[in-house]
Amino acid sequence: MDQGFKGMRVITSVSFMRRLSQKAGRERKTIGFVPTMGCLHEGHASLLRKSKKENDITVLSIFVNPKQFTPTEDFARYPRDFKKDELLAKNQKVDIIFHPSAEEIYPEGYLTAVEVEGLSDILCGKFRPGHFRGVTTVVLKLLNIVSPHRLYLGQKDAQQAVIIQKMVEDLNVPVKVKVLPTVREEDGLAMSSRNAYLTAQERQEARILFEALNLATTKILSGERDSKNIVGMIRDLIRSKTQTSRIDYIECVDARSLEPLTILSGDILIALAVWFGAARLIDNICVRLP
Repeated sequence: MDQGFKGMRVITSVSFMRRLSQKAGRERKTIGFVPTMGCLHEGHASLLRKSKKENDITVLSIFVNPKQFTPTEDFARYPRDFKKDELLAKNQKVDIIFHPSAEEIYPEGYLTAVEVEGLSDILCGKFRPGHFRGVTTVVLKLLNIVSPHRLYLGQKDAQQAVIIQKMVEDLNVPVKVKVLPTVREEDGLAMSSRNAYLTAQERQEARILFEALNLATTKILSGERDSKNIVGMIRDLIRSKTQTSRIDYIECVDARSLEPLTILSGDILIALAVWFGAARLIDNICVRLP
C-alpha cells in the first residue's frame, strides 16, 4: 500500500483494493465510485462531492486505460499530472485513490474483453473503433475490484454513460449508476481534459458548440421536429463561426436507446463531436418533449 495525504489512501494493488472493499462490506459501509483517467477538473469534483454526500466511503480511480485508445490515437500524449489530481482528491475529501499500473489491470496473458453490441459502434464508436470495448472492459474490472454501491458518471460522456448502464443491467452488476449534469466553463464549454490541447484561437472558437446546442434546443421547443433541419442548423452555425473546426458528427438520437430520430419526440439527445486542431471535443444536450 502507498500512502497519500493524511486521511486519504493511495492504493496501487488490485488485491489490496479488493480487501479494503470487502472490509467495508463487512462493516456495512456504502462505497461510492468515480472512475477517471486523471487530469481532474471541476466536473470530476462534482461527481466526488455527490459521492461523499451519499456514501460512507468514496473511491476515485485514476487509470489511463490503454485499451480504449485506438491505433491512431496517442496514448502516450494523454495528459497526466498525478500530484495535481491527488491535491484535488484531497480537497474533495476522497477516502481512497485507486491508481493501478497497466500491468496490474492487464497482467501478462490477459485475453478478455467486454462489449455492448449495437451501442458501441455508433456516434463516437463509428469514429473510434474498439474504444467502447476498452471502456466497458476496464469499467467492469474496476467495478469487480472496488465493489461500489453507487457509480458516478458525467453527462458529457452521454454515449459512454448509456453503454455502461446497459452493461450493468445486462450483466446484473449490483451497482446503481448515477449520471450527473455536465459541468461547464463560464462561456459554456464543457470541461474536459482535452481542452488542454486547444490553442487560444481554438479555445475561443470552441464556445460555439454549446451555443449551437442551445439554439437547437430553442428551435425544438418552438416546434421544429425535423432532425435534418436541426442537424443542418448546427452544422451551418459551427462552420460559419469557426476556422479551425472539423466535424465528425452531429446527430439527434433517443436519449435512452441512442436510436437515430427522424421526427423528434420523447427524450432527445443532440450529440456532436468536433475537432479543433488536435483536440476532439464532444458535447451534447438533452431535450424532453411530451
